[in-house]
Amino acid sequence: MENDGNVDVNLVLRSTRVITPEGTRAASVAVADGRIAAVLPYDAEVPAGARLEDVGDHVVLPGLVDTHVHVNDPGRTEWEGFWTATRAAAAGGITTLIDMPLNSLPPTTTVDNLRTKQDVARPKVHIDVGFWGGALPDNVKDLRPLHDAGVFGFKCFLSPSGVDEFPQLDQDQLAASLAETAGFGGLMIVHAEDPHHLDAAPQKGGARYADFLASRPRDAENTAIAGLIDQARRLGARVHVLHLSSSDALPLIAAARRDGVRITVETCPHFLTLTAEEIPDGATEFKCCPPIREASNQDALWDGLADGTIDCIVSDHSPSTADLKTPDFATAWGGISSLQLGLPAIWTEARRRGRTLEDVARWMSTAPARLAGLDRKGAIEAGRDADFAVLAPDETFTVDPAELHHRNRVTAYAGKTLHGVVKSTWLRGVRIVDNGTLAEPTGRLLERTK
Repeated sequence: MENDGNVDVNLVLRSTRVITPEGTRAASVAVADGRIAAVLPYDAEVPAGARLEDVGDHVVLPGLVDTHVHVNDPGRTEWEGFWTATRAAAAGGITTLIDMPLNSLPPTTTVDNLRTKQDVARPKVHIDVGFWGGALPDNVKDLRPLHDAGVFGFKCFLSPSGVDEFPQLDQDQLAASLAETAGFGGLMIVHAEDPHHLDAAPQKGGARYADFLASRPRDAENTAIAGLIDQARRLGARVHVLHLSSSDALPLIAAARRDGVRITVETCPHFLTLTAEEIPDGATEFKCCPPIREASNQDALWDGLADGTIDCIVSDHSPSTADLKTPDFATAWGGISSLQLGLPAIWTEARRRGRTLEDVARWMSTAPARLAGLDRKGAIEAGRDADFAVLAPDETFTVDPAELHHRNRVTAYAGKTLHGVVKSTWLRGVRIVDNGTLAEPTGRLLERTK
């Protein structure tokens, strides 16, 4: 590479397998000033003054982007916090996350609350962190100011959120919020379960997973998504379906897109790697809402990824203290902690199904970055941030909760043997994880760019 005087390359990361937008190839990635200067041939000469890091046959992926993380800081820091969450993310190859607006106190529903959260996060983040705003029944007036302050979009619930300070929207309130966000080109991300279907479902409680599954029927998701599609179509709003569990909704979403409705959808590692049939009674570390469903449903979700109806895979990391995971599925906190394990969990199942690491990079980095408008993230190409995850895809490990970095080491993956060991993680050309050893925080707070 010729140095034209304007590019001062300080690092070259070399591998026989680099995942680029054009495919996987042997390459040397030149880094200058925290950005990718060029993706060069494998045997390119290293510029004078640059350091060569040769990772051999390990795969270099773009740093993962996780747009669905509950950090819970400030206010519920005994559940999680920016220090621990971002350490876990970095250890799992994630270089950017976007924090959900609820489960922290205060929730991110006004500009003042956003500033409070940013002040708490700034000295603690090991990776780059952005923020979603929240849409509540009474804060339509706050949506545009939050948008102007740099949130990446707005989360709402169509059924109870589980915390009193973040109430759900009814259909009229949803319409008012969507009309407002459509007016300034904002994005509404939606927990889509219909409360009437949930109320009508049998609510037995207790330790049986089958009873819990019956209490969160697929029709609750399907009906809520159908209603969301109708509202988005009518108002010209941009919407995103969070943590899709019911594969029955995929034809609705595909048809809406063909009609020009601006709708995207995500799913999560637990829906793609765990099944209802394997969950023991009383094992509430598997509880989440919407729930983990049957193996046949999981197969259909993978089909939805393959055909592009599902855009991306994100964690929905929603931790709590261990005491809240009571053996009663009705009363236990609903949430699965997976920040550190999402990449190996998905890769383990993806390789079994004949998918590639290029697919995984698209689903877990490129597509989430595109969803949030993070145009400097999500790909290994010139001009992007030099964010990388270096993976040994054929190595395996058995999940030991004691080795996880999130605050409360409760996990649905305990004891599972997974393929894919993250050897190093790089943020803007700086190695922040090296064979399990984490550096001091160097992350930045991100704001939506116009």
